[in-house]
Amino acid sequence: MLTTDPKILGLAFIGGILPSLLWLWFWLKEEKKKPEPTEILSMVFIVGMFAVIFVLPIQKFIQANINGDNLRLVLWAGTEEIIKYLAILIVLYKTNYTHRPIDWPIYLVTAALGFAALENALFLIKPLSLGENATSLLTGELRFLGSTLLHAVTSGILGLAIALSFHKKMFSREFYFIVGLLLAIALHSVFNFFIIENSGNDFLKVFGALWVVTIIVMLLFEKVRRMN
Repeated sequence: MLTTDPKILGLAFIGGILPSLLWLWFWLKEEKKKPEPTEILSMVFIVGMFAVIFVLPIQKFIQANINGDNLRLVLWAGTEEIIKYLAILIVLYKTNYTHRPIDWPIYLVTAALGFAALENALFLIKPLSLGENATSLLTGELRFLGSTLLHAVTSGILGLAIALSFHKKMFSREFYFIVGLLLAIALHSVFNFFIIENSGNDFLKVFGALWVVTIIVMLLFEKVRRMN
């Protein structure tokens, strides 16, 4: 049962949001010359948090009605990636805040980190309510290193796909979007498989591979920043 203790909820919220804010600073620190509007970034981050509320019942439905662990992991990952994308569309629809290619990956990463913030907080509530402070700290650290970064990277991949097709024709933009979404879902699914199904035994290997992907994504970010 979810606790109603305001102290525990507050600690869980702080423990969930701080890693996301640190990662957000990391991803945005290169945007000093032409930073995104703070109020829009804040709105995208908050909408990303609320996206968790829509994802949870869908994932429960998948859990109850879909046979096959691997298929469930793919559908869970797909649900999260699609909902995170839809979250920024809610904020940015019919606005001019995506007039540069780099805008898409930035806003998608921001929404993803908002999503991860609330997701992290929910993971922290149970150990905190049971007084397992060491477990809570370990959970927070692992999610800071793994899950939070994963959300940023997978949404970043989709954002980069959109950015790289920014000046292309409609068919090419749709193709890039589909490929980017499939890559994001695939990476998310593989991470979930090794962490959930494999009981985290290969965490260091998976985390190392995730950082390799992160470096590639960062290099592509720099390429996109130089696009007009």
